[in-house]
Amino acid sequence: MQLEAQLLERSNHQCELCTATTELSLHEVSHSPYRDVEGCIMICSKCNAQIDKKEELDSNHWNCLTAAMWSEVSGIQVISWRMLNRLRNESWAADNLDMLYLDDEKLIWAKKTGDHENDASVDLHRDCNGQILQDGDAVVLIKSLDVKGSTLNAKMGTVVKNIKLVKDNTEQIEGRVEGQLIVILTKYVRKQG
Repeated sequence: MQLEAQLLERSNHQCELCTATTELSLHEVSHSPYRDVEGCIMICSKCNAQIDKKEELDSNHWNCLTAAMWSEVSGIQVISWRMLNRLRNESWAADNLDMLYLDDEKLIWAKKTGDHENDASVDLHRDCNGQILQDGDAVVLIKSLDVKGSTLNAKMGTVVKNIKLVKDNTEQIEGRVEGQLIVILTKYVRKQG
C-alpha cells in the first residue's frame, strides 16, 4: 500500500492535527529519521501553510493541538511540540507544552527546526501596502526603476505578471519586464487585483 493511502486510512480521511476533511495532503515532517508513516502526517492546507511559515499563525486554529498532541504517531507529536513552541506566549499553549512529553530521540528531532528558540513571527513577502504576495501574483510598479547592469528602465505603472518570490529574502521578488527577468524590491510594488 502506498504511503499516502496508508496515511488516509490512519487519519480516517481527516487532518491529523485539526480534523479538517478538505484539501488534505501528505506532509513529511522535516528532519525525520523515519521514511515511513511515522515521519509523515496527513494535514489540511491551512495547517500546512502555517507549519511551513507561508501564512501567519492563527492561534485559534491551533487549539486543536490540545487533542492532537496525545497521538501515538511520532510525526504528530513532533509537529505538536514545534507548533506549541511557536505559540508558547499563549497560556493554553504553554500549559500544553508543559504536559507534552517527548522521549530523547523525538525531542532531538523536534528541536532541529529551531522553533523552540524563535518567536511565532512569520516573514512573508509583502507589497508596499502590506498585502501578502505569493508566487504567480501580478503586481504593479509604483515607481520607475532603473535595472542594474542594463539599459532597461521599468516604468511606474508597469504590470509584472506571474512573479516568483525570492526564497531567502522577503524584500525581493523576480518578474519579467520587457522580456527580461529582473529582481524587484517588494516596497516598489502593489499587488494587482
